[in-house]
Amino acid sequence: MLNNPRHWLELSRNERSILSLIRRRGPLPRAALAQATGLSPQAITNLTRKLIQNGFLDAGAVVRGKVGQPTTPLSLAPEGALFLGLKLGRRLVELALVDFTGTVKIHRQEIYTHPTPERIVTFARHGIATILASLPDPLRIAGLGVATPFRLWDWGAGMADWHGFDLAARLAEDLPFPVFLENDASTACAAELIFGRTALPADFAHLYIAHFAGGGVVLDGRLRVGPRRNAGALGSMPIPGGRQLLDVASVSTLESRLGRSLPPDDSGWLVPPDIEAAWIAESAEALAFAALSATALLDIPVVVIDGAVPPATRRALADATRAALERLPAAGIDRPRIVEGSLARSARILGAAALPLAHFFEPDGALA
Repeated sequence: MLNNPRHWLELSRNERSILSLIRRRGPLPRAALAQATGLSPQAITNLTRKLIQNGFLDAGAVVRGKVGQPTTPLSLAPEGALFLGLKLGRRLVELALVDFTGTVKIHRQEIYTHPTPERIVTFARHGIATILASLPDPLRIAGLGVATPFRLWDWGAGMADWHGFDLAARLAEDLPFPVFLENDASTACAAELIFGRTALPADFAHLYIAHFAGGGVVLDGRLRVGPRRNAGALGSMPIPGGRQLLDVASVSTLESRLGRSLPPDDSGWLVPPDIEAAWIAESAEALAFAALSATALLDIPVVVIDGAVPPATRRALADATRAALERLPAAGIDRPRIVEGSLARSARILGAAALPLAHFFEPDGALA
């Protein structure tokens, strides 16, 4: 247990850099940390000793039998800090407690026909109170992150109460830790950046296919949202035919073709193959256009495709997007590489929890 349960408030940038490196690369010995950070071996020894003492790192078993001195890999301590994530969706709200390694420890959800502010606040307050009461040391919670679509009132009837409603401020009234709020597609991108299992460069775009398609962009290893929260809003990107990306590459579009809603889990994804194939083909053309446009503007080498869809559907979308990308004219620029994301339906709730994690534990906050 930490001597000071909120010692993260005092972390130096070098300490955050060490934690970030281990989070992305897995357990590392001190020599590898020194090489990656450019810090001296003595500095790494002092910094990691402090991180171990304060409960953020665990020392593994000594590795022997290799050339040179025995090494001790350092890994993140799961209980080093905890984070709450709240994800608001079209038909489902989720609340999760996530540990320092990105593992979901507690998960609650509620399905509805449409979300109202009071329903979401009531769900969040009750759920958070239950979680806090279950923890032996609730002071280990660093904060609450909220992932929500912006402009909820544009969803139509029954959503007018969201206009001017400050969800983060309302939740913060009752909480002893800070609340962070961001667009749900941006948080999906943040989750891939911080918790993802795919090796990615410092610059990439992220396309997330959910009820409405959205996106995010990472530059120099940081999620970029822009001063007016428009950066990476790839779902709103215009595409040929006078439409936007979200008009085509969204699960809602597939549901319109089916004439029914799909449940919020992979087991309920029962779609006739011909209808899914037609939707994938049309979506891929739009996704390829968005990917190439992002590259032309920002020199993005990699575009990640993920979503609240089954793995086979995600794989088919990525394959079809690669093929569509090859058919687009690209004189003067290099086409980006299309890769699959690694978090699927968990991306937005993990991304919500990543907001307080990034604020306190990433070297530069990881969000700008």
